[in-house]
Amino acid sequence: MKAAVLPAVDTPIEVRDDIEVAAPGPGEVRVRVAASGVCHSDLSVQNGTIRLPTPIVLGHEGAGVVEEVGEGVSTVAVGDHVVLTFVPACGECHMCLHHQSYLCERASLQVSGGLADGTTRLTSGGAALHQMAYLGTFGEQAIVPAISLVKIPESVPLEVAALLGCGVLTGVGAALNTATIAPGDTVVVFGCGGVGLNVIQGARIAGATTIIAVDQFASKLDLARSFGATHTIDSTEEDPVSAVAVHNEGRGADVAFEVVGLGPVIEQAIKAVRSGGEVVLVGVPRMDVVINLNVAFTWLYQAKKISGCWYGSSNVHEDVPKLLDLWERGELQLEDLISKEITVDQVNEAFADMQAGTVARSVIRHG
Repeated sequence: MKAAVLPAVDTPIEVRDDIEVAAPGPGEVRVRVAASGVCHSDLSVQNGTIRLPTPIVLGHEGAGVVEEVGEGVSTVAVGDHVVLTFVPACGECHMCLHHQSYLCERASLQVSGGLADGTTRLTSGGAALHQMAYLGTFGEQAIVPAISLVKIPESVPLEVAALLGCGVLTGVGAALNTATIAPGDTVVVFGCGGVGLNVIQGARIAGATTIIAVDQFASKLDLARSFGATHTIDSTEEDPVSAVAVHNEGRGADVAFEVVGLGPVIEQAIKAVRSGGEVVLVGVPRMDVVINLNVAFTWLYQAKKISGCWYGSSNVHEDVPKLLDLWERGELQLEDLISKEITVDQVNEAFADMQAGTVARSVIRHG
């Protein structure tokens, strides 16, 4: 098959057409990948922020059609349309049984760049080829654990469904699941890329009436308005903390989301919320990022709450249907997230567009 491969950290992606795909093993499924979003986390693997072994087929946000099932698979069948989720949900581990399937313990071996048994089903030039997040949706086919699939109705366009696999579940989930947003609240979102836009529309769905978008790209702020931002702040022109402070009768925001993963921006988000407010950390930082804030005046006396957010605190088997219902009712914008549809040969261009802030999402269409 053909796939986009990262040969090494800090190198351009290569498109290879010599990749051999082994048959699915027990508990595994072969999926013909129809569409894959190009997400900032893919870029984070390329630049080393997320450390995975190389060479590796990137891509962790996709949708497709089941072509073959391995021994013991009963949750999906050949011909089913599915969303590929980069966090599996086994339904059996401690985390899944404690309503935290977004922390499913079966995901632990993803760091090996293989499948749940630590091995890979892909080879290129006779050498093993890793796959991101048990998936590798930048390839035309993927061998994945059945627990990494969510069946969806065939009526849902696969290029739309693909976005649910990461950006939408993470962003909308951060607002609806992780945070506590009450109707009428003031919310600020630092970072308006693909995930940030979904945080914004999640805050809108939750009932926030003042939604402040912060970014350094005018193009992203324009997009933020179209997804529900009521106010925008260009962080290159004014101090976001001071600008946010004037809202909510001068108290600052009730809830802040940091969707960048940079230490200084995290500190800004914490300072931008009112006493008793909530900060949700969504962006993926480098491993060496630390913050330096006064504990007494940040947490104790002001009683601010800081929550980490992984995958929008989502239960994929419950939240994918909920999000599709919101989409069908016109409350959730999905098609508008797709700025470009591209072929896998254009993936380096898609990475450049993402870094330039000119797209919400580029979507690879396979075949």
